[in-house]
This record gives sequence, structure tokens and C-alpha cells, in this order.
Amino acid sequence: MARLATGIWVSAYLTRLSLEGVYAHVARKGDETAGAVAIKVATMNGRASYLSRSYGADGRAGWHVQIEDQDEAEIDAALARQRGYDPDLWIVEVEDPRGRHLLDDPALDPGE
Repeated sequence: MARLATGIWVSAYLTRLSLEGVYAHVARKGDETAGAVAIKVATMNGRASYLSRSYGADGRAGWHVQIEDQDEAEIDAALARQRGYDPDLWIVEVEDPRGRHLLDDPALDPGE
């Protein structure tokens, strides 16, 4: 399967979230074609989680929780550090009290 350009995937992701009534925005824009994506899920109570796409032990790509349910400032600091290592990184911030991010939806698989 061909990999979808990051900018197109992010746009589709924001649209999919919007259709479910979940607010999200691009906090930092990265490389349009091949930038990695970090997802910050803020639960609107000062807490947040950070997910990124990575490969599991089975060699399959998927969305994995990097930091779960921590103080939002800690997540922001971790994402700032990550952006320092990878200036092409996209950061998408999802704001949902229930913590919905929809990344388990197969339609949102960006491909390999």
C-alpha cells in the first residue's frame, strides 16, 4: 500500500474527528509529504496523552501511546523535545473530555 502524504492524512483526520463532534487542530505543521505525526489528546481537565505512529514487536505499524494521562504541561514539554529532534513533525491537538481520538478507525490508516 502506498503511503499517503502527511498533509492529506492530517486534513482527512481533522475532517473525520469533526464529523464525530471532536474538536482538533494543527498545533504545529510539519513536512507536507513525509512528516511524522504526534497526536496530543487533551481531556479538558489539565490532563493529556501523547500518541505516535510506530512499529510494534510484530513489525506492524500502528498508533501507540507514548505518554498516557499526564499533566498537560508534561505532554507539551515532551512534544517540544520531540519537535527539537524532528523539525518535520506535525503535532495535532485533539480536545475531547472523553479522550476520543479515533486512531483505531481502519479508514485512518495512512499506509506504509
